[in-house]
Amino acid sequence: MSEAKVAVVVGVGPGLGCAVAHRFAREGFAVGLMARNIDKLSQIQKDIEANGGKALAVACDVSDPTSVNNAFEQVKSQLNAPEILVYNAGAFTMAGILELTPEQFEANWKVNCFGAFLAVRQVLPQMVERSRGTILLTGATAATRGGARFAALAVGKFGLRALAQSLAREFGSQGIHVAHIIIDGMINTPRVQAMASNRDAHTLVSPDAIAETYWQLYKQDTTAWTLELDLRPAVEKF
Repeated sequence: MSEAKVAVVVGVGPGLGCAVAHRFAREGFAVGLMARNIDKLSQIQKDIEANGGKALAVACDVSDPTSVNNAFEQVKSQLNAPEILVYNAGAFTMAGILELTPEQFEANWKVNCFGAFLAVRQVLPQMVERSRGTILLTGATAATRGGARFAALAVGKFGLRALAQSLAREFGSQGIHVAHIIIDGMINTPRVQAMASNRDAHTLVSPDAIAETYWQLYKQDTTAWTLELDLRPAVEKF
């Protein structure tokens, strides 16, 4: 079994999830990479290993309790119990209340909120036993206000924020740092670049900059823990 501390990133794509995984890998963490698309994960794993790091790609459907359980069992058996959990999975269907189907609404909520609940249950027992651990939950502006046609996102993100608060109040005194990060702006990913090719890089949130903030949250002294912070480009109106 690996002696390296383990960080698990749930919801790894070519943007923020990838940046967070690389950031912790550079600090010597073995990184568990989780997402539905194992092919994309495998490439990120190869990139981390090419830079001297250690990673394990695991397919995971965050809306399915059995899939989440199996994914974390693989990480625990092949790496170790996670020291850090970053929940970065997200789903968004933009539609009005009368346009959303019940299936769409439920699917969005499961990815944005329910999956985080499933994931934290996988890591908390070992964190409590060790009296240490860090849980970082990627939020959005929708966690603080529900906009027209944003209900499918806002309901799940409100729930994720509530989960973070409840977790922090229940487990903070047991040595587990829980933080909710509100990303207020569009993250600079290949998908966003394709959608908004006219946007300058300085108007988008840098994945590497967010990843650096996540690392700093992990490094915080127990006497000065952050529960929630928001990140946005300097030019973003708020």
